[in-house]
Amino acid sequence: LCLAHPDRPPSPVNVTVTQLKANSATVSWDVPEGDVVIGYAILQQRQDGQMQRFIREVNTTNRACVLWDLAEDADYIIQVQSIGLYGESQASKRVHFRTLKETDRLPSNSSNQGDITMEGLDKDRQLQTGEIIIIVAVLLMWAAVIALFCRQYDIIKDNDSNNNKEKTKPSSEHSTPERPSGGGLLRSKKKSPSVNIIEV
Repeated sequence: LCLAHPDRPPSPVNVTVTQLKANSATVSWDVPEGDVVIGYAILQQRQDGQMQRFIREVNTTNRACVLWDLAEDADYIIQVQSIGLYGESQASKRVHFRTLKETDRLPSNSSNQGDITMEGLDKDRQLQTGEIIIIVAVLLMWAAVIALFCRQYDIIKDNDSNNNKEKTKPSSEHSTPERPSGGGLLRSKKKSPSVNIIEV
């Protein structure tokens, strides 16, 4: 019978696998309150025994870890340990999961006796309300610009047609020749000189 050291932290609980993909997965866990935990250790191995990896991190309060470089469509087993001031806890219960295929969007379910079966979903990121408002505002702005352009184009087209009509219209104004003002020139009559002869 193996007993845990009284100063060592208890084993992590609620170990779960989420964000399951073809080549990665996220492991998260909880630590009982009141225990001093300065890090964690994760034992990751393929169920067929071809690969085993040990991840250890201290001086952290993280309660999650991303597993990278996983083989697609492969079965894995993980166990988590808490690291305290005086050593490591016992390993948690084994958690089994299976990575996806590259063409899969939802994970396949699998279970083994004595193991905890976890299901992961590849969640698509949804548009938030703020992003939708921005998209609608941009579309309305483009619609206003297009409407303004069409209006200006119609005004320019109407002006061009009016100018063409004025050029083809015959001139209605005719110049009238100036008439000479009436009345002839007054000519002064010349009087012939008169000679008065006085006889003495």
